[in-house]
Amino acid sequence: MKPAAFDYYAPNTVDEALELLAQLGEDAKPLAGGQSLVPMMNFRLARPASLIDLNRIAELDHLAAAEDGSLRIRAMTRQRSLERSAAVARQWPLIAEAVAHIGHVQIRNRGTVGGSLSHADPAAELPAVMVALDAELVIHSRTGQRMLSAADFFLGHYQTAVEPSELLVEVRVPLPPARTGWSFQEVSRRHGDFALAGAAGLVTLDQHGAISRARLAFVGLGPTPIRSIAAEDSLVGQQPSDSIWGDAAALASRDLDPDADVHATAAYRRHLGEVLARRVLIEAAKRASAAP
Repeated sequence: MKPAAFDYYAPNTVDEALELLAQLGEDAKPLAGGQSLVPMMNFRLARPASLIDLNRIAELDHLAAAEDGSLRIRAMTRQRSLERSAAVARQWPLIAEAVAHIGHVQIRNRGTVGGSLSHADPAAELPAVMVALDAELVIHSRTGQRMLSAADFFLGHYQTAVEPSELLVEVRVPLPPARTGWSFQEVSRRHGDFALAGAAGLVTLDQHGAISRARLAFVGLGPTPIRSIAAEDSLVGQQPSDSIWGDAAALASRDLDPDADVHATAAYRRHLGEVLARRVLIEAAKRASAAP
């Protein structure tokens, strides 16, 4: 298959891209890494009248820690850059662990952070990770900028809060508290396939070893990344023990809304979610207890 005919634009700045988005309207699509959009166009699942190629915009390709301690990821940062960053592995290890599950190296070499988030595939790893990390997303238009929490960014299958005239330009990830452990796990038919289910977890311990903070978000178990507030709240104030993890995972499973398809039933996916929730919480707590 080949894509339907389209007009092609290659702006050199964010302002130029925003001007094009405003002029061309809803029939225009930004092109980032193209690892999702181009196959959809080839199968005629997407038929944009215009493509706005962001790859020449150098200001959108940057990864660094800011003065406030947060990680700033510009939208065109390649996924492979996250995977290879020593700073990310040291201070935001949940990101590094999750990125290794995205497709294969060839995909991560081209795929971008902003492209993955804007595509909003509920089976993708980065959306759930950003929800778990309480990331903020910076969205620009010709009239200014606004910021959304990752939890408010995703609206449904392949739907985000970004308007046709807007562009996601940056992700800001706060530094996790001291003594925070992490874990990302997923189940897929083969390495590199989309996950049947996945979970991202964070557990923070206080000076007495009790849980002071927990985060739990799921991949592929609803129309958006699902965060289980009930499970998180149930853990706060408790000492880590075998019994609490199963109870929290069971609570979390009530929040899940998986689909059924040729790969797995909804019931099986829900079961996977509960199993993975328990596993990531246990591993995150162990890593937190080993932290200095």
